[in-house]
Amino acid sequence: MREKFLWGGALAGSQCEGAWQKGGKGLSMADILPAGRTRFACMADGSYALHHMEDDVYYPAREAIDFYHTYREDIALCAEMNFKVLRFSITWSRIFPNGDDPEPNEDGLIFYDNVIDECLRQGIEPLVTLNHFDTPVSLITRYGGWRSRKLIDAFVRYCRVLFLRYKGKVRYWLTFNEINMILHLPFVGGGLCFAKGENKDQVKFQAAHHQLVASAYVTKLAHETDPDYQIGCMMAAGEIYPYCCDPSDVRLAQKANQKQYMFIDVQVRGVYPGYAERFFEECGAALEWAKGDADILRHTVDFVSFSYYSSRCVSIREEAQNEKTKGNAFAGVRNPYIRASEWGWQIDPEGLRITMNSLYDRYQKPLFIVENGLGAVDEVTAEGTIEDDYRIAYMDAHIRAMKEAVEDGVDLLGYTIWGCIDIVSASTGEMKKRYGCVYVDLDDRGQGTGKRIRKKSFAWYRDVISTNGEKLGEDYEL
Repeated sequence: MREKFLWGGALAGSQCEGAWQKGGKGLSMADILPAGRTRFACMADGSYALHHMEDDVYYPAREAIDFYHTYREDIALCAEMNFKVLRFSITWSRIFPNGDDPEPNEDGLIFYDNVIDECLRQGIEPLVTLNHFDTPVSLITRYGGWRSRKLIDAFVRYCRVLFLRYKGKVRYWLTFNEINMILHLPFVGGGLCFAKGENKDQVKFQAAHHQLVASAYVTKLAHETDPDYQIGCMMAAGEIYPYCCDPSDVRLAQKANQKQYMFIDVQVRGVYPGYAERFFEECGAALEWAKGDADILRHTVDFVSFSYYSSRCVSIREEAQNEKTKGNAFAGVRNPYIRASEWGWQIDPEGLRITMNSLYDRYQKPLFIVENGLGAVDEVTAEGTIEDDYRIAYMDAHIRAMKEAVEDGVDLLGYTIWGCIDIVSASTGEMKKRYGCVYVDLDDRGQGTGKRIRKKSFAWYRDVISTNGEKLGEDYEL
């Protein structure tokens, strides 16, 4: 690994901060996503969430793990694990409660001043996500979320405040978290709701285009503000395999991979890929371009970041469709050669190496793994410990695969484990689906002491970092 490799962890404001009505914060999209059976439907179309906010429904993001009040303790735990970098997000509605207020909210800025200063005091590089699934609700109700070009100016204005405020303190920035997720969970990805009979693909691709234009404006602004700023795009990644060598399956997998790379192609190359037009035609979408869009898109990112949890498999064969698996909002055909987690996500360390090679071959830009981890149920023993060997085995196997990809010639900036401290699951709203090396004593209804407990993986990951990835486990098998 490179000498100054950025080992660390990742969090999202909507899953950790809580304090949803503190410090002048406005209502965020995440604040109205309920726990329970309607959650996933709301993530795909926010109409229900917007019109069914009820006092007796539990909204896990509103309190989360209370990072808003515990950030010093939590960052100290990250420092104890020898973190070189902490990825976290700034919540747009803490800075502009309605998304486009006349002036920024100073209380919100002070909170992030404190978080960033605490990271720097502990020797941790901040990696800041500017929009991590938290569109202000006011922008959704007034303009329809990212279907409106009005959000471009609002987002650029929000980012300008942050770039000026944190010049000299933050170097690494990500524009949109998992930008391709807008095609799969449109409300989460873009604050989108749909009218009956509306061409959803048209709305999704148009909203994504607005985000791409906004990302390019922000990239230009960042480079003008501080030449040292490094701006990255971010995608939900995972190589998509053909179920078998039938050319029809191979083509299906190729097309699926192209679709997940489409927006990153724009952010890295500055133009839409050649295959995009056919995608639009096949789904009846026609992008509306404004004057200057093509020029601004040429302002491209400095590095490519991505989440990786599992690979996927696709097939045209009817028999293969009978057995599906879950994933990071993506369903797929079960791959018979790998096993799955408790939540049905297929565990494929070699897929990380394959994905890294595919991305680097395609873009020739430095990569950054900003999410990787295993969601699992952790049990506290009678002695008060958490023996999460299964998590160590997962991380060990993926770090080994990552190192192989680096040996293959991939330029890699860093690796951050997802949910380094237990946080609310974005997909399910649960606490029992835990990713962290630090246990948080809260249940799925937010009940508990909130106490932080170091898991077995805590010491293991600390040693991995202290040896720059040389000290890995010997007795952990998936």
